[in-house]
Amino acid sequence: MLYILALLIGVVAGLRAMTAPAAVAWGGWVGWLPVAGTWASFMGHWIAVGIFTILAIAELVTDQLPSTPSRKVPQQFGARIIVGAFTGAVIGATGGATVGGLIAGAIGAVIGTLGGAELRKRLALAFGKDQPAALIEDAVAIIGGLLIVAAVA
Repeated sequence: MLYILALLIGVVAGLRAMTAPAAVAWGGWVGWLPVAGTWASFMGHWIAVGIFTILAIAELVTDQLPSTPSRKVPQQFGARIIVGAFTGAVIGATGGATVGGLIAGAIGAVIGTLGGAELRKRLALAFGKDQPAALIEDAVAIIGGLLIVAAVA
């Protein structure tokens, strides 16, 4: 089950890169993720929560800008894989499976990046514009991220 949750947090990273670590940090802070005593214990500190929440909000805002590059360009894609791997590793660390969580998170990030781009494109076509599709993707990433970390507890 831990590997599935790590894979799913990677999918969230593929949708919104900074939402995944924000959700993981919030999970650690409120006690959903038992990170105390692991290498990932810093993710449960209020400073990590603050930093990742600010980054997630900034990403949600900049995603709406027409100048924002595609998530599939190498820099964006690579960042999502790294963040997915990191957040998957944090989830894995809660059960002593850091490496497995890292791998699952990276795979999930690839799935989320490519699948999310395709789904958003289809939704934007259906709506006739991108913003409703982007807002739906935002909601899925935020709610999904919180549900995933809550499921670890």
